[in-house]
Amino acid sequence: MTRLGDVCEKIGSGATPRGGKEAYKDAGIPIIRSQNIHDWIFQPDGLAFLDDEQAESLSNVEVRSNDVLLNITGDSVARACIVPSERIPARVNQHVAIVRAGKKINPTYLLASLQSKKTMLLSLASSGATRNALTKRMIENLDIDLPSREIQDSIAQVLDSIQYKITLNNRLNDYLEQLVDGKFQELFGGLNFNATLSDVAEITMGQSPAGSSYNEEGAGIIFYQGRGEFGWRFPKRRLYTTEPKRLACEGDVLMSVRAPVGDLNVAFENCCIGRGLAAIHSETPSFALYLMRFLKPQLEAYNGEGTVFGSINGKALKSLEVALPSHNEVMQFESFAAPIDALIRSNENETRKLNNLRNYLLPKLMSGEIDVSKVDLTQLTNNHLADC
Repeated sequence: MTRLGDVCEKIGSGATPRGGKEAYKDAGIPIIRSQNIHDWIFQPDGLAFLDDEQAESLSNVEVRSNDVLLNITGDSVARACIVPSERIPARVNQHVAIVRAGKKINPTYLLASLQSKKTMLLSLASSGATRNALTKRMIENLDIDLPSREIQDSIAQVLDSIQYKITLNNRLNDYLEQLVDGKFQELFGGLNFNATLSDVAEITMGQSPAGSSYNEEGAGIIFYQGRGEFGWRFPKRRLYTTEPKRLACEGDVLMSVRAPVGDLNVAFENCCIGRGLAAIHSETPSFALYLMRFLKPQLEAYNGEGTVFGSINGKALKSLEVALPSHNEVMQFESFAAPIDALIRSNENETRKLNNLRNYLLPKLMSGEIDVSKVDLTQLTNNHLADC
């Protein structure tokens, strides 16, 4: 075993510029926050920026190519990813640590080590008296296996090949969504609001069923709780002792009704929805989805509502003003968007399987149970989906 601090060039958290988030700019040098760091993946939504003067004052927390970024506080503690090259140069705030690989360790292998030790990191983070937090000393003293650089590079190559395909899927879906957003704006962006959301779709507000027991491995009803399992995350399986009443159908738009209000998802299958969500059901599901994307600026205004955190109730959601085009116009959009949405859904489904494959392989690769010298990367990336 090797102490992580002995093989890293840098381990240290960032800082926030004077003035806090009020000082952030609309463009400039990125400052990466914990909301941008997900397991294996960098999420650019909500990325903040600094001007040159602000960035210079934080030059000691500059992010370099291949740096591993690790969340060190809060509910997202222990999430980690490698910073994308297109986000360089960048800085990190105080909730994110830079873990920079030295010459003895491959950066992807370093990330894999942190991911494989996530349970331990979460345990360490919860040992404090107040909030979840990882200290510099905790990270430095983390023991990891360190095989030869050749084996590290081989393990990294397997993981990178999977992650590369996931990244391509995400980029393609971003492009496709922008394409359909543009079509929606072209057809309906100039229309006057003449209806409410309840005139367009059926809306079901979620509610966590009583008498439920958690069953992660066994059979059960797919359950989306809300914010914690959002953004195409995998839902938890729960087995209910009472029949759940608040159901969503496959293809329904799922929307967060708690901060961040307006975050959207689509149900991959029939499911139960918790109180953090609303389901928007329509006979024209693509129109409903892109209508909700169009309404997101209105929905974000509710992030300041509520006694503890932002929220929107069912009455307000149903009363949202919308433009209601003619039936022919809606069907014209649906015929354009539905095939594209089907492709997006297919890409997302493949990404879910790739994530499952990576998570299955990770402990076997790190323990040496799988001999990486015998892994056929071409077969892995082209034919892995049949048995996932």
